[in-house]
Amino acid sequence: MPSARTSLGFSAADRLHRSAEFLALQRKGIRIQCPHFVLYAGPLPHDIERSRLGVTVSRRIGNAVVRNRLKRRVRECFRLALRQSIPAGTSLVVIARSGAGELASSMIFSELAAGVGKIAIRLGAERT
Repeated sequence: MPSARTSLGFSAADRLHRSAEFLALQRKGIRIQCPHFVLYAGPLPHDIERSRLGVTVSRRIGNAVVRNRLKRRVRECFRLALRQSIPAGTSLVVIARSGAGELASSMIFSELAAGVGKIAIRLGAERT
């Protein structure tokens, strides 16, 4: 039985690292727009069972403190709830839009949950 730490953890293997992975999802993945985020999702060829996350926050969002806080909050949403909402093996890229740095954690979660719900529906429709 896996412990809660391993199932809810977020290690380096759970992240997208290479720009080629980000670009592949942006070219071939599903795109969903939210008021403060753009989400791209789809399978990457070498990720069969692991869902991974990549977060992009540009300097337009705010200074380094604001950008890093936003990335931590997005990762926490993915770790706690969003990963279970998408099919296994689906990678997700979250791009922050202007105004995202001022959002409360609950608003970030609600926007991302709505977007991931749409992604899950579209991925389910494509696989059938």
